Amino acid sequence: MLTRRSLLAASAAAATLPATAAFAQSWKAKYPELTFAVVPAENASGVTERFEPFMGYLSKQLGVPVKLRIANDYAAVIEGQRSGNVQIAYYGPASFSRALVTGVKTTAFIIDVNDDGSKGYHSVFYVMASSPYKTLADLKGKKLGLVDPNSTSGNNMPRFVLDQAHIKPDSYFSNVVFTGSHENAVIALSQGTVDVCANWWNSENDSNLTRMLSKGMLKADNGRVMTKDDFRIIVKSPLIINSPTAYLDSMPEDLKAAIRTAFLDAPKNDKAAFDKLSDGKNRPWQPIDNAAYDDTIKLIKFVDALRKKA
Repeated sequence: MLTRRSLLAASAAAATLPATAAFAQSWKAKYPELTFAVVPAENASGVTERFEPFMGYLSKQLGVPVKLRIANDYAAVIEGQRSGNVQIAYYGPASFSRALVTGVKTTAFIIDVNDDGSKGYHSVFYVMASSPYKTLADLKGKKLGLVDPNSTSGNNMPRFVLDQAHIKPDSYFSNVVFTGSHENAVIALSQGTVDVCANWWNSENDSNLTRMLSKGMLKADNGRVMTKDDFRIIVKSPLIINSPTAYLDSMPEDLKAAIRTAFLDAPKNDKAAFDKLSDGKNRPWQPIDNAAYDDTIKLIKFVDALRKKA
């Protein structure tokens, strides 16, 4: 039975709650569940295996379920944040920059850090080591495999590199195809569907290719498991800034602060889940802001201009 005394006691108890707890209760009413979207750098099962332990960690830290959404393409992550259906997103640099220039109100708050402490990577062109191709000049009239229109290392930087070599891909190659993911691009190369493919590369021992090889995903026609020696890099791009994770600007500041803290504390709070994201290759995230991607915005605008000329 409610009495004046019990109501006063309840009010007093509420008044003594820490401010952070009161704020948390307010944002949880509006966000009883959060969605984390990931660009499709690898196949859906690989993304799920890599990210699900971290979703469990985030859910525990934030006190609400955090659901993983594996996008069909890079644009789906952009549009998910534009619509407000995706609160947290793991982008590539170019897809994040595309989100910014097309008016998505989102902010990068952390950046991936490589095992050597650097915060950048490269786009490379792979060919099969058994092929006669040693340079771009050897590939005229051959088939090029790219990743996705919004992939930095899988499309935007490759087109920049080709332009620097005075190559117009759509006329230079017999066919230019988007494979949909970095893994698909390498598979297309290994199966002979394309003669050269673009992909991301951190170091000799950390690339999309090495991660695929560690899983035994690539096999020769005779069933032999392939190794790095089966592939050859013929071009390596200038350095690209690493991928950001971003959250919606419209979310309450206390929620964004809780998300930042959960990510930055992950290596000590749940090292296994953190390590799973990069096969143990990455160092803890570091804070970042949107201005860090100004050069990538220039890159995608440059590529856009190339397309218009074509």
